[in-house]
Amino acid sequence: MKAMVLREISPIEQGSLKMEDFPDPVPGSGEILVKVSTCGVCHTELDEIEGRLQPEFPIVLGHQVIGRVVGLGPEAKRFGSGNRVGIAWIYSACGTCDFCQRGDENLCSDFKGTGYHAHGGYAQYAVIHENYAYSIPERFSDAQAAPLLCAGAIGYRDLMLSGIKKGQILGLFGFGASAHIVIQVAKYWGCEVFVFTRSGAHRELAKKLGACWAGGPEDQPPKKLHCAIDFTPVGETVPNALRVLEKGGRLVLAVIRKRNPIPPLDYARHLWNEKEIKSVANITRRDARDFLSLAAEIPIIPEVQEFKLEEANQALLLLKQGKIQGSGVLRVAD
Repeated sequence: MKAMVLREISPIEQGSLKMEDFPDPVPGSGEILVKVSTCGVCHTELDEIEGRLQPEFPIVLGHQVIGRVVGLGPEAKRFGSGNRVGIAWIYSACGTCDFCQRGDENLCSDFKGTGYHAHGGYAQYAVIHENYAYSIPERFSDAQAAPLLCAGAIGYRDLMLSGIKKGQILGLFGFGASAHIVIQVAKYWGCEVFVFTRSGAHRELAKKLGACWAGGPEDQPPKKLHCAIDFTPVGETVPNALRVLEKGGRLVLAVIRKRNPIPPLDYARHLWNEKEIKSVANITRRDARDFLSLAAEIPIIPEVQEFKLEEANQALLLLKQGKIQGSGVLRVAD
């Protein structure tokens, strides 16, 4: 099969992914073989490419995968040939540890990520255990569905962990793939949303999607935030967000890694009055299932910018530069 393969760490500006003839995956017991139609691009892939996360090489990236079942491994019974399915970041977990038993499989010590521990969707085919694949609501096209599996599902987890309530003010720092979906959920839930981003184009999109206010990351909003979500890869956003957070508010950090350190925090200015900081680690299968159902109900229609599979480096570079409106999606097959 054709695949965009990562074999070493390098800046994305160097065209890190190479198109290769890669071995066709073979489904094992309980697994399904998926012919990939689309795959979303994500900041996590930039973290892998540039060394903030360290996968084993060679690796096929991609964890927002939409495709059709074209093969079944032994004992695989949940899906039939031709069924449309999605593959998300959670590739597997042990299922038996305390975290898994209480529903926090995202914290499992044996958690494996698609496109990180196992080959992902920047390729013509992918395999996944049937218990970690998702049925996709019919109302979404393949391109629209791809970002729902990570940008949407992790954004949904961010919202749940923020504790935001109807009528409260939510601040979104950064307005990329995840935030442009989160705002649609927050508005549906009856929240006011303020957006902080350097990009003028992203501010316009935020207002189009219902933001009550949009400004820069250092700007003073018209009111304090009850909750905030930081989607940015830079450490400076953390004190900026805490500065405009209401007493008792919570800031959720929605990234796996920051590109640079969080600056020193002044306790009295940034943290006193029972303010909280909470990180988010991965997603559970329940997050993905619940969000796909909610997205179809609202409905959420992601803004997508499509690229060919061989244009993955270009798409990731534009993502790094903040030049993608909404979500970038690779078109692998029709």
